Amino acid sequence: MVQRILGIVGWIGTALVFAAVAVRFFRPEWDQYAVYAAWAGLACVVLYTLGQWRDIIAFFKGRNARYGAIASVSVVAVLAILGILNYLSQQRFNKRWDLTANQQYSLSEQTVKLLSELKMPVHFRVFDRSPDIDRFKPRLTEYAYHSNQVQVEYIDIDQQPARARDAQVDQYGTVLVEYDGRTERATSESEQDLTNALIKVITGAQKKVYFVQGHGEKDETDNERTGYGGVAAALARDNYEVAKLTLAQVQDVPEDASVVIIAGPRGDLLQPEADMLRRYLSKGGHLFVLLDPPDPSSSGGGMPVLDTLLREWSVDAGNNVVIDASGVGQIFGGDASVPVATTYAPHPITERFGMLTAYPLARSVAPTTSATDGRVATTIIQTSPQSWADTDVKLAGPVEINPEAGDKPGPVSIGVAVTAPVLDPNAKPGVPSPNDQPRPESRLVVIGDSDFASNRVLGISGNRDLFMNAVNWLAQQENLIAVRPREAADRRITLTASRTAGIFWLSVILLPAAVFGAGVYTWWRRR
Repeated sequence: MVQRILGIVGWIGTALVFAAVAVRFFRPEWDQYAVYAAWAGLACVVLYTLGQWRDIIAFFKGRNARYGAIASVSVVAVLAILGILNYLSQQRFNKRWDLTANQQYSLSEQTVKLLSELKMPVHFRVFDRSPDIDRFKPRLTEYAYHSNQVQVEYIDIDQQPARARDAQVDQYGTVLVEYDGRTERATSESEQDLTNALIKVITGAQKKVYFVQGHGEKDETDNERTGYGGVAAALARDNYEVAKLTLAQVQDVPEDASVVIIAGPRGDLLQPEADMLRRYLSKGGHLFVLLDPPDPSSSGGGMPVLDTLLREWSVDAGNNVVIDASGVGQIFGGDASVPVATTYAPHPITERFGMLTAYPLARSVAPTTSATDGRVATTIIQTSPQSWADTDVKLAGPVEINPEAGDKPGPVSIGVAVTAPVLDPNAKPGVPSPNDQPRPESRLVVIGDSDFASNRVLGISGNRDLFMNAVNWLAQQENLIAVRPREAADRRITLTASRTAGIFWLSVILLPAAVFGAGVYTWWRRR
């Protein structure tokens, strides 16, 4: 009797499942009833199965059942493999392992960030000849993989000369990058070239960066070891125009100044120059100050005018030299006077920035104890706990901390960022600015070393990226804050005359002689 009832329940469950499927296809508006029927049918089928547990166990004890189970599993496995292959064929997957030192075959963080933030389609048109045109495909395929907004077209100049003429392309290997009605050109398949063109076409008009001159500052046109030629080139790649600014020769900071940089002054500002910078900051200006430790041989007694300006903006520049006893600076050929930073405080400049930076001969730069007129200062760079701020700027005697002499134990703050809102009498609280543009905001960055961005150490790990991130944050170009494309590492081998002679004797004389001797020895043994 029980078995008969369970049989009826099983048939009812099967009917309910088929009814649910039929409703899903032919009466979608009854979908909720189909769900109830499916669950009820499943419960009935499970109940029937549990009632037949003896028959099920007896069936699987037989030889035919085992063979059937093996065949069923094999069929299910084959169907699963076919399903996975079909899924993979319909999806876009691109997994590669780049084992180069500078990850030169992988897109940089900056490029990926730019592509992910595209609001409109960007069109890459490659003009080249076959088969050279294929060299652009691996790189641009990665661009298209990271954004659905990227469209790529390959045009053979020899086969379609009219299109090249209409685009005013007269050189093989030219890439036109088009975005929002603007066009930029790239002339190689390198990520650096393509991403630079992408940055320029997205940002549109160039922003202007002024380097203050007249106080012994670093020169952005100097390509020697202590110059800033590398920084100027990096700024140009991010679509900035670079110019000099002599404050003593103007009445005010130019209106087109997006960022003003004071890089390593050896003399103090004049009072009228400091007043110009005060007016510039009060109107929403952006100032980047890079200070070196005070020179003990100088008779000027420090820079009271510049120090006063910085204190007004909640920044205190210490009269000291930062010593780092961790020994990491020795990796770059430096000593304890080269502090190294590996961890950074949370800030847009250092967001997801996990690279090492080195600062040859730095001073402490820290926020003041209290904010002034809403000017909020934040530490962005700190040295290691094994460092300290040494008040003996001559570095005389043993390299050890002396708290009695005023030395401050680490970690030592050597970089500070300051923000302050610009009061707009016409602005209403809580109402966004027109065209979704950010509200005017005064910004200041102070770093206690100017040499970290000089040509001789700019290539150290994250030095270039940190400098550029600071400039982009100051210019309110946050979309450009990221780790940039890397150039291929120069790994040439330099040999002395003695080493060259050693390699010659080893490869041309000794190894062939050893092989010949082994052969003679083998022949003699066989004889």
